[in-house]
Amino acid sequence: MKRCDWAKSGNAAMKDYHDTVWGVPEYRDDYLFRKLILDINQAGLSWQTILNKSEAFDEAYANFVIEKVAAFDDKKVTELMNNAGIIRNRRKIEAAIQNANCVLAIQQEWGSFANYLWHFVAGKPVVSGFKTAIEVPATTALSDEITKDLKKRGFKFVGSTIIYAFLQATGIVNDHLTTCFRYEEIIEETMDKKS
Repeated sequence: MKRCDWAKSGNAAMKDYHDTVWGVPEYRDDYLFRKLILDINQAGLSWQTILNKSEAFDEAYANFVIEKVAAFDDKKVTELMNNAGIIRNRRKIEAAIQNANCVLAIQQEWGSFANYLWHFVAGKPVVSGFKTAIEVPATTALSDEITKDLKKRGFKFVGSTIIYAFLQATGIVNDHLTTCFRYEEIIEETMDKKS
């Protein structure tokens, strides 16, 4: 099976992530929030590092239940700073709490975090159709637009590169290479769900 270049050299967990999660359209708010926080924590690190720590992240961040993370206090921040299983970066930890509160505000306004995110693409995944990894950008006009709006809403640690990785991972953008076996599968799965 041909995979996207970034997944070819990864371990079994990376290949499984590529094959079953990455690029699949996601509409569950807790999962979208989880992926956003994991992508924020990836900044400056490899995705393999975050993937290896994902279970520890789930445990440390209350399975990314948005209301629970929004209620984290200074004592919890200290606890997380002492947790060797996750990325111990105070700015990233504080951003998770701030961003959880921002997601709650979006849910009040839009009904769900998913509704808000998917409105930027009129509810339909962007299919890039790149043939080679070198064509895949680090940012796009879409990630710039969403980043600007998130920052306006008070989100922290959300640059356009982080947001573009988030859009790719959650299937808002399908950036599987056209040579990858998942490219067509995801397009077909998305069409099947709509019909």
